[in-house]
Amino acid sequence: MPADLALRFDPAVVVLSYLTAAFASFVALDLAQRVRAPDAAVARGWWLAGSLSLGTGIWAMHFVGMLALRLPFAVGYDAAVTLLSWLAAVAVSAIALRVAAEDRLTPRRLAIGALSMGAGICAMHYTGMAALVLAPGIRWNWALVAASAGVATGASAAALGIFFWLRRLPHDWARWGQGLAALVMGAAVAGMHYTGMAAAGIDAASVCLSAGSLGGDNLGSLVAAATFALLLLTLFTSALDARSQRRTSRLQQSLQAATTELHEQALRDPLTGLANRQLLDDRLQHAVARGRREGVRLALLTVNLDGFKPINDSFGLSAGDHVLREVARRLQGLARGHDTLARLGADEFALMLEGEVGETTLAQVAQRLLDALAAPMAGVPGAGSQPLRLSASVGIAFYGGEGPGEALIAQADSAARSAKRAGGNGFAFFEAHMQAGVREQVELARDLRAALAGEPGGGTLALHYQPKVATEEGDITGVEALLRWQHPQRGAVGPGVFIPVAERFGLIVPLGDWVIAEACRQLAAWRDEGLQMRVAINLSVQQLRQPDALVRRFEEALARHAIAPGQLTCEITESVAMDDASATQRALQRLATLGLALSIDDFGTGYSSLAYLRRLPVSQLKIDRSFVQDLETSADARAIVKAVIELAHALSLQVVAEGVETEGQAAVLRGKRCDKLQGFLFARPMPAEELSRWARDHRGSATGLRFSDSLYSELDEGANV
Repeated sequence: MPADLALRFDPAVVVLSYLTAAFASFVALDLAQRVRAPDAAVARGWWLAGSLSLGTGIWAMHFVGMLALRLPFAVGYDAAVTLLSWLAAVAVSAIALRVAAEDRLTPRRLAIGALSMGAGICAMHYTGMAALVLAPGIRWNWALVAASAGVATGASAAALGIFFWLRRLPHDWARWGQGLAALVMGAAVAGMHYTGMAAAGIDAASVCLSAGSLGGDNLGSLVAAATFALLLLTLFTSALDARSQRRTSRLQQSLQAATTELHEQALRDPLTGLANRQLLDDRLQHAVARGRREGVRLALLTVNLDGFKPINDSFGLSAGDHVLREVARRLQGLARGHDTLARLGADEFALMLEGEVGETTLAQVAQRLLDALAAPMAGVPGAGSQPLRLSASVGIAFYGGEGPGEALIAQADSAARSAKRAGGNGFAFFEAHMQAGVREQVELARDLRAALAGEPGGGTLALHYQPKVATEEGDITGVEALLRWQHPQRGAVGPGVFIPVAERFGLIVPLGDWVIAEACRQLAAWRDEGLQMRVAINLSVQQLRQPDALVRRFEEALARHAIAPGQLTCEITESVAMDDASATQRALQRLATLGLALSIDDFGTGYSSLAYLRRLPVSQLKIDRSFVQDLETSADARAIVKAVIELAHALSLQVVAEGVETEGQAAVLRGKRCDKLQGFLFARPMPAEELSRWARDHRGSATGLRFSDSLYSELDEGANV
C-alpha cells in the first residue's frame, strides 16, 4: 500500500486562517443584529449582503487553511469547483442569518439550523478539497470525516446559542461578549477545518492535475487580504448603520417625548399647570363610570374667587397672574393624589373628589379651601409691602348616579353662585330648587353637541355676516362672522344663551373649530362667485390656551379650501387678551406667523393699556358698543373714543367702531377719523346667500353702500357675480 504523506502546515498561515475565521464570526454576530431590522426591505438587504460577506469570510478561512498545507509538489485548485465551494459557504451563511433573525431559538429551530449549517459547512469544505485534483486521489479516513461533520454541526449549534445569549446581555457588555464569542466560534470553525484536513490521506507519489489553475505562493495572502478588506468594509457599514439606528431611535424617543409633552400641555392650563376643562371632563366621565360600576361616590367643588377683577384693575396683569398661580399652589396643597384640580376660567377652579365624600367631609374640605385662600398673600407685583387677602365662593354637588356627569359641573356652579349672592366667602351645597336652571343648561348642552355632530334634534348652526364699512369711502371692506343656532323646539337661541353653556360644558373649542371650518368653506364659495371677501371670526380663551391645536385647525381649513390667510381676521375680546397675558401673546404670535390678521374686540370694557397691546401682533382695535351708544349724549364718551382713536393711530392700529345705529353716531365717529364702522345703521347680520345677493346688488353703486372693487376677483364676462 502506498505511503501517505505526513501533512505539514505553515504555522503563520494557520494563525492567519484562525484570525480570518474569528473575524468572520465577529462580523457574522454583528450582521445578525442588522438582519432583525423592523423594516422588511432593510432586513432583506442586510440578509443578502450579509450572506455574501459572511460566506466569503468562511470560504476564505478554508482557502487560507488549504494554502497552509505544505506539499512536495506544485499545487493548484480547479476554478469551477472552487467557485462551487464559495457558493456553498454563501448558502450556509444565508441559513445562519435567517435563523438568527428569529425572535426565539426553540429546540426544533436550533436542531434544524445546526444540522443545515453543519451540512453546508461540510459541503463547502469537502467541495473545496475536491478542487485540489490529485492522481492518485485522496484517501479519506471516514471516522475523522464523521468527526469533522460533528464538529461542524456542534460549532453551528454553539454559534446560534451564543448569538441568542448575547441578546440578553446589557448593552455595555454586549460588545465584549461579541468579541469573546467570535474567538470561540473562530476556534470551532478552524477546528472543523483541520479535523477534515487530518481525514485526508495524500499519496507521497501524487501528482496535482490542477496545478495550472488557481495557485501560487502569494495567493493565500491575497485571498486573506481581500477577504479581510471585505469583512472590514461590511463591519464598518454595519457600525454606521447601527449608529444611524441609535440616532434614529433617540430622535424617535425625543419625538415621542415631545408629542407626549405637547399632548399633556394641551390638557393643562398654561398659567397654573392645573388640568384644563378638557382633562376634567375626561376624568369626570371615567369617575362617573366607576361610580356606576363600583358604587364609588363622587363630588365636585367649584371655587369662584371673590373680587378678582379689581386686582387686575388696581395692580396690573402680572399681579393677577401671580395671584392665580398662588391660588393654584394653595389648592394643590389641599388636594389628594387621586383628586383632580382644574382651572375652568379666569378666576374659577374645580376640585373633583372620589371615595368618602359625605356632607360633613365635604363641608370640612370646603372650609379648608376657604381658609387656605384667606391667608395673607405677600409679594404680589405692584401691591407693595401690603399683603393681599382673598375670599371665594364654593359650590358643592354630589353625583347621584343618574344623568350625564357634566350636569355635576352645572350643579356645583349654581351652588357657587348661590354662595356668592349670599355675600361670598362661604360655601353652599346644591339643592333641588336650583335644579330648573341646571336642567335647562344640560339640555341645551346636549342639543348643542348634537348640532355640532349634525345629529337629528340638535337643530342647525350657521354663520351670519355683518358688513364693515370704511368711514371715508363708504365701501364695504369685509364682514364679521357671527354664530347663530336655530333650535328645533326653542327656535333661534341667542349667542348670549348658548355661548356660556358651551363654555361651561366644554363645547367652546369644538364650536370654535366649526366656525373656522365653516368660515373658510364660505370664503371658498364666495371666491367661486368672484367675491374675494375678508371675514373676521371670534376666538375664545379656551382656544388660545391650546395654540398648537388652534394653529393646526387654521392650517387644515386654509389648505382644504385654498384660502389665503390674509382673508381671515381673528378677533379676541379685551378680557380674553388679558386673561393670561403671556400665554395670549405667544398664541397670537403663532397666528400672526401663519399670516392671519388679528384684532382686539370690545376694547374699553376690560383692564388693559395700549402700551401692552403694542406688544401683541394685532393690527386693529374695535371700540365697544357701550361707548358708541353714548356718543351723541355724553362728552365723556366722545373724549374717550377720541383718545382711543388717536393713540391707536399713533401705534399704527386701525380702529373699528361696533354697534353704530344712528347717523349721529356715525357722524361723530367720522369726525374723529375712525377707520371703519359696523352696526345696524348699515346692515344687520345676514346669511351668506343673502350677503351674496346684497353684494351683487350693491356692486358699483353710485350712491349709498357699495362693495369695494378690491373684493372682486378678475373674472370673465360670463362669470356669475
